[in-house]
Amino acid sequence: MTGIADAGAIASKTMYNRFLLLVAGLGGLLYGVDVGIIAGALPYLEATSGLNAGQLSIIVAAVLLGSVFGTLFAGALADWMGRKNLMIWSGVLFVLSIPAIALAHGFGPLFMGRLLQGASAGLIGVVVPLYLAECLSASSRGKGTGIFQWLLTLGIVAAAGIGMYFSYRVDLVSKLGDAAKLFAFKDVAWRSIFWVSLPPGLLFVIGSFMVAESPRWLYRRGRKDAARIALLRSRTEEQAAIELGEMETALAAEKAGTSSAGQKIKESLLKRKYVIPFLIACIILACNQATGVNSIIGYNATILIQAGLSDLAAHWGYVFLTVINFLMTIVAVVLVDRKGRKFLLSVGSAGIIVSLVAAGLLFRQTEKLRVDCADSIQTKVTAEQKLKLDYNETEAGGLAAMRGEAGRAISGKPTSLILIYSYGDFRAASKVLRSSDAAAKVEITRESCVPPNKVIAFFTNPFASLDAARSAPLKIENAFVTPIPPAKSGWMLAICLYLFMSFFAIGPGVCVWLALSELMPTRIRSNGMSVALLINQAVSTTIAAVFLPTVGKYGYAAMFFAFAGCTVIYFITATFFLPETKGRTLEEVEEYFSGNKNALKG
Repeated sequence: MTGIADAGAIASKTMYNRFLLLVAGLGGLLYGVDVGIIAGALPYLEATSGLNAGQLSIIVAAVLLGSVFGTLFAGALADWMGRKNLMIWSGVLFVLSIPAIALAHGFGPLFMGRLLQGASAGLIGVVVPLYLAECLSASSRGKGTGIFQWLLTLGIVAAAGIGMYFSYRVDLVSKLGDAAKLFAFKDVAWRSIFWVSLPPGLLFVIGSFMVAESPRWLYRRGRKDAARIALLRSRTEEQAAIELGEMETALAAEKAGTSSAGQKIKESLLKRKYVIPFLIACIILACNQATGVNSIIGYNATILIQAGLSDLAAHWGYVFLTVINFLMTIVAVVLVDRKGRKFLLSVGSAGIIVSLVAAGLLFRQTEKLRVDCADSIQTKVTAEQKLKLDYNETEAGGLAAMRGEAGRAISGKPTSLILIYSYGDFRAASKVLRSSDAAAKVEITRESCVPPNKVIAFFTNPFASLDAARSAPLKIENAFVTPIPPAKSGWMLAICLYLFMSFFAIGPGVCVWLALSELMPTRIRSNGMSVALLINQAVSTTIAAVFLPTVGKYGYAAMFFAFAGCTVIYFITATFFLPETKGRTLEEVEEYFSGNKNALKG
């Protein structure tokens, strides 16, 4: 009978651990949906909402702004209300954001709904990895965080798939030739895209109610019996006793170090065991974004079009990229607790460097032939400081011919055009136009560049004068005419990006969440994770702001080479400064950074 009871207890603990992974995975799924859902909805939102380009840009960016606020307060909230309660509230915010967006009419409700959605993403990005690190055993912590990232990539794939489904539906309706029906269906389409993401949010909230609170949070609150009960849901009596002993030792050492009130700040901020892991985590998170992953995913179709693929092939190329990200994350989940974090980060960052350099060299072959026709385009600006331009073979040939020998070398060939323009201190880039596209046209107005109010202006360029920009003339800073490479070159570039995505998924994609949660000592883990993720988002926001203008002015090659340079720093940090934490408890990792180099050996 005892054997049967033991077997039943083990089965129960196994089922609970799987349930933990499922709930965490749903959190990752919501994060991925938050990131990817707008891409499919935006074309139909743009066509039916009546919002101008500036307002649409704000709607897209509102998630990022909300995420910054969510991340900023996530650590303090997790310490105050507990990890479990914050998971519940982050899911509730996501659930509330869906009807707020899908039922919205007008800019204000849409903005608030997207802001709410972003806040939920910021909270989830901190609290779920934090919860996993404190609840899972050392042997399964990597797998748990890997599943969070795996379902995050599934969320991005699902968002892309939903977008493709509705694009085919819209195409079928457009063939009917009824403009009113097409308009009505596009309005239904973008709202439906958001409604589809509601069920996983509801499941995440329900699941969060059913899991136990973090035992480490409970222990630090003096609730030792509750911490033991929480541990026993996923551990044996022996394992729970060992971990409780480690918690007690770590807490006692911390209290001894901070017994003097006057030393408290010094101990919490300047002590080696806090500073070193915090700095390593911040460098890893900053470099994670500096690989350019968000821009390569977000502008993937545009990049492939510029590389020589057709519009349809480029959009399918984006879908393939998200699928590769999803599939290679499965490989990472399998390997992370076998090969270790340090190994995967080193291999992944090395592969990223090679892929980015190869992509940069491919773009360099054509971008070195491009010519700047800004002077010619400037003459086409109207007295109202607007520009309308149809870019066809005749227009392209005329622009190229004015640039002398360099222009004549590409005259008569298919080319692309991108404009970098400004009103005062605010700059923007046009979409990429191809001379072979019969519908290639661009319309530049002040609303497409100048923010509508001072709040948005501050986040766009805090040093710019909004009042001056509202009356400044339109200046065409660059108008680059570039020969379009053959389709073969486009597919070679696509392979480089697929390799990039594969190496990112195997290493940084999964291990960055582990590095964030495992390196931080218990005392500063929640707030340290918030600050590190805030740095991560600051780097991401900066890259998003400079990507198109930099590409327009210097080319994709320069951008890819810059990303590769940042990844070199990533590789050095992972290979030479990051300790291997595979199979170690959080307390052992903390002891290592306290100066005991033997804590992670054996």
